Amino acid sequence: MDQVIVGLTLLATLTMFIWGRWRYDVIALAALLFLVLVDIVPSANAFSGFGHRAVITVGAVLIVSRGLENSGLIDLIAQWLGKASRRPETLVASNTALVAASSAFMNNVGALALMLPAGIQIARKAGHSPAILLMPLGFASLLGGLMTLVGTPPNVIIASARARDGMEPFAMFDFFPVGVILAVVGVIYLSLIGWRLVPRREETTGADDLFDVEGYLTEVQAVLDAPAVGQTVRELENSVEESITILGIFRGTLHVPAPAPMERIQLDDVLVVKADADAIEALVTTAGVQPIAGTENIAEALSGNNVELLEAVVAPGTLLAGRSVRSIRLRERFGVNLVAIARSGGRIHQRLRDVRFQPGDVILLQGETETLQRAMPELGCLPLASRGLRFRAQPRVALAVALFGGALVAAAGLQLVPIEIALLTAVLAMGLVGLITVRDSYEAVNWPVLVLLGAMIPVGEALETTGAAERIANAFVAVGGDWPTALVVLVLLLVAATLSDIVNNAAAALLLAPIAFRVADGLAISSDPMLMAVAVGASASFLTPIGHQSNLLVMGPGGCRFSDYWRVGLPLQTIVIAVATPAILYFWPA
Repeated sequence: MDQVIVGLTLLATLTMFIWGRWRYDVIALAALLFLVLVDIVPSANAFSGFGHRAVITVGAVLIVSRGLENSGLIDLIAQWLGKASRRPETLVASNTALVAASSAFMNNVGALALMLPAGIQIARKAGHSPAILLMPLGFASLLGGLMTLVGTPPNVIIASARARDGMEPFAMFDFFPVGVILAVVGVIYLSLIGWRLVPRREETTGADDLFDVEGYLTEVQAVLDAPAVGQTVRELENSVEESITILGIFRGTLHVPAPAPMERIQLDDVLVVKADADAIEALVTTAGVQPIAGTENIAEALSGNNVELLEAVVAPGTLLAGRSVRSIRLRERFGVNLVAIARSGGRIHQRLRDVRFQPGDVILLQGETETLQRAMPELGCLPLASRGLRFRAQPRVALAVALFGGALVAAAGLQLVPIEIALLTAVLAMGLVGLITVRDSYEAVNWPVLVLLGAMIPVGEALETTGAAERIANAFVAVGGDWPTALVVLVLLLVAATLSDIVNNAAAALLLAPIAFRVADGLAISSDPMLMAVAVGASASFLTPIGHQSNLLVMGPGGCRFSDYWRVGLPLQTIVIAVATPAILYFWPA
C-alpha cells in the first residue's frame, strides 16, 4: 500500500510540475508533508534533506558564483571576445565556449547571466541579430555544467546518491571525461549548425538601436491638452515617424479591441500600444499622452539630462517573477517607472497593471541613472541595452580565482576536506576580503531550488525505502533484461532527458537516481554507468524553455517561441545522447 501511495504522490507531483500553476518548491514541500502525515516519511526525518550535503554544496556554489561575478572575471574575457571576428560562426564558437567553460565551475544561470548583456552587444556591433547567439549561449551553459561536480545540481545529487550504497561519492572531476566530450561536440554543433536553425524574425538595423523584442506593449492615456485628443487612430499612428500600432482602447468601462482607423481618441482614453522603445518615446513627446503601465501617474519626462530608458530581462527566481505590475509598486519602492513590457512566446490579454511578470519578460524601465543602478540588482533584472551602467566592483580577478582554485585543490586535488566544506570556506574568505557581502550571499542563493532539493530528498528516499523504486526497476528489467548494456544506458538517458524537459532537472535526478541503482542491481552490473546516464540526461534539457532556467532566460531577449527550442535543441539532444552512450560505457564500464 505504501508503494502505491508513494507512486501516486510522485505522479501528482510531476503533473503539477508540468502544469506550472504553482511554484515547484511549494509543490515539493506539499508532497513531503503529505508523506509525513501518512507516516511514510518519519517525522524525525522530514527535514533531513535540508542538511544534506547536496543542498549545502549547491548553495555554496551559487554564492561562490556571485563572488566570481563580482570580481569582473567574465567582464574581462567578454571584452576580449568583443574584438574577435565578426563572422557568426566565430562569434557563436567563442562565446559558447566561454559560457561552457565558466558553467563548469559556477552556476549555469550565473554563467549565462554574466554573458547575456555582453553577448547582445557583441552580436549587434557585429551586425547580426542577437537571437542567433542567445539560444546557443543558453544551451552552452547546460553543456558546461556536465564537466564537474559543481557544474550543475544534478551532478551533486548523483554524486551524493552514489554514497548511499556505501561507495565513495563521485569526486570533483569524475564527470569531466564524459562532460568535456559532450561540451566540445555541443559547441561545435551550435557553432556550425545550431545558430542557423534559430529563427531570425527581424534583423537589427544598427548598433545604436535598442534590442528588438518584436515590439513592447504599453498603455498610455490621452490626458487634458494632449494633441492626441480628437485625433483618429490612423492620424495618431501616422503622427509618429516611428512605427506604432494601437491594439485597443479602454474608455471607462468600455473596451474597444482593434479600433477602427477612423475611431476618434477621447479625453482619458487608455490606449494599448505596440511599439519599440524609440517609438514609445516619440509617441509621448509628439502626442502628449501619458504612460501608465507601471503607475497611475508618471511625473518625469521620458528624457532628460539624468533620466534614461533601460531594457532589462526578468530573471528566474527574482523579486519580480510571479508578481503583478500593480503589487510590486516599482515607483514607490524603487523609484523607477515601468514604461512597457514584452513577452515572447505568449500574448498579454489583460491590463498591463494586472500582468504578472514571468521569467524571460523584457521590460522597459525609466528613471534616473543612479536610481536604475541601485534598482537593477535588487530587482534581479539583467540590463540588455548598453547605457553605461555598471554594477560590478573594481576587478579583483586574481584574488577570486585564487580563492576558488584553492577550494578545488583542497577538496578535489589533495582531498583534505569534502567539497561542501571547501566551498563554504571559500565563501567565508570571499566575504572577509570584500568580494561578496552578506546581502550578496543571500541574494545569490536560489532558495526555491534549495527548498526543492531539501523537500524532494526524503521523498526520493521514500521511493526506495517503500520498495517502489525496486518495483519500477524490476518492471524495467523484466522488459529489458536481455538488452545490451548500451541500450539500457541509452534508455535511461532518454527517460532522464525527457523528464528534465518538463520538470526541474534537480527533481529529475532525485527521482531517477534510486531507480538507476535498482536497475543496475537487477541486471547485476555496476551502478556507475546508470548514474552517469541520469546525470547527463537530467542536464540535457534542450527541447523546451521550461526545462531549465537558462532556456527561459534567453526566451524574451531572443524573441524566441516555444517551438524554436526543439528546432535547435532536438538535433543537439540527439547528438548528446548518441555520443554520451559509448562515452559513459568507455569511462565507466558496467
